[in-house]
Amino acid sequence: MSGMMPTMQPGMGMMMPRCSMMMEQMAGGMKITCTCDDKTAAEMLKNLCMMMQGGMMSCCMMINGMPMCCCNLGTMGTCRVEMMDMGCMMTCTSGDPMCMKMIQACCDCMSAMMMPGCSCYMMMNGMPMCCCVC
Repeated sequence: MSGMMPTMQPGMGMMMPRCSMMMEQMAGGMKITCTCDDKTAAEMLKNLCMMMQGGMMSCCMMINGMPMCCCNLGTMGTCRVEMMDMGCMMTCTSGDPMCMKMIQACCDCMSAMMMPGCSCYMMMNGMPMCCCVC
């Protein structure tokens, strides 16, 4: 048997809601707004976020099933989740000026990677919460 068998990262085999994501800089860091098209997906996203909030938040940019970059936002600041009608909004902020710059640099990097077609998987404690497939 030659070649490599495809492998899946832990936690990446579960069903997760698809949503549209918007990332933008804000004072002290960044915010990610995840909005679902249907009520069922929105409720699933909100339930997942309620269970996992307060943990490590990260975003993994992928193309063709391969990770391109992963930003571990929880290591640089405080991450919070706010529920919305059709999804949720995550903020990651820091009072430290250097950490704030790193968070905002991650925001710019991830936004730029989503434009040409990278998918974004938002995770809490390593568990995928939602994905945006461009």
